[in-house]
Amino acid sequence: MSRLPLNTLPTFRAVAELQNLRAAADRLHLTHSAVSQQIRGLEEQLGFALFDRRGRRVVLNSAGEALLRSVQCALGELDNGVRQAASLARGASQRLRVSVLPSFAQRWLLPRMARWRERHPDLTLEIETSQQLADLQREGLHAALRSGRGPWPGVVSDPLFDLPMPLIVLASPATARKLPDNTPQTLARQPLVGDKELWRQWFAAAGLAVDVTPVATFNDAGLMLQAVEQNLGLALGRELLAADALCEGRLVKVSPVSVTFEPADTYHLVYPPGLRDWPPLQALRQWIRDELERSRANLTSCDPAPAGETESKR
Repeated sequence: MSRLPLNTLPTFRAVAELQNLRAAADRLHLTHSAVSQQIRGLEEQLGFALFDRRGRRVVLNSAGEALLRSVQCALGELDNGVRQAASLARGASQRLRVSVLPSFAQRWLLPRMARWRERHPDLTLEIETSQQLADLQREGLHAALRSGRGPWPGVVSDPLFDLPMPLIVLASPATARKLPDNTPQTLARQPLVGDKELWRQWFAAAGLAVDVTPVATFNDAGLMLQAVEQNLGLALGRELLAADALCEGRLVKVSPVSVTFEPADTYHLVYPPGLRDWPPLQALRQWIRDELERSRANLTSCDPAPAGETESKR
């Protein structure tokens, strides 16, 4: 087989991702015929087909899927190399572009940014928040913080926690003071905030079969916790996201019962394989782990016992 025609690889990637020649042509600012000719020429040079034609759609076959994985990694490394070279050529400080969940950015990352700046004054951290799964290569990102089980295709997935992150029942101090006790029966009669199914599972774990109707739901955990701080009701929240508010007294834990859900068990730092040994990324990875350990230690030291637990044991 002759050498792979590198100039056709961006075209192959676009067609493979979009599964449509015309859409790929629009993305690449090429004509439909030019894209079609490049794909046909690539297949002829390789000696085997990469796509199955289904009407106007083109669908990757198994050979195409194997090639796409390598092409995405290779082009991603080239893109990152060009960005780093351009930054150095301008004499600019190095920068890291990272995608994070809005809730993680609001409740955990931003309060710690000053310490990042102290440790790495010449390394600019550019934060983009999104609830969607970021395409690192297409969006020009160096890394992303994702919540889930992992791993994800095409990227390295580094778990940031060895232990599960439980969901606990949270309330504002004012709301907690109004509770006669912290039994599941009492909590079921309170205004509840958040996902109905999660609450059903929490009450089941507490030994109570109950059908609840939350007074409000949110698509962002940070907003939900903010609403709880404003006395809207009780919420199930990740202990990590609530750690600062618990230690500062803005939120309290109102039950010793917690639950852990496997699909959303761990935060991961994900990045292209070619950046594994890149010093800025190594710095970010180590800093996040250090700060997570600090958060865990702070939460242990402030030891927010469930509000009403003492009274309920009398």
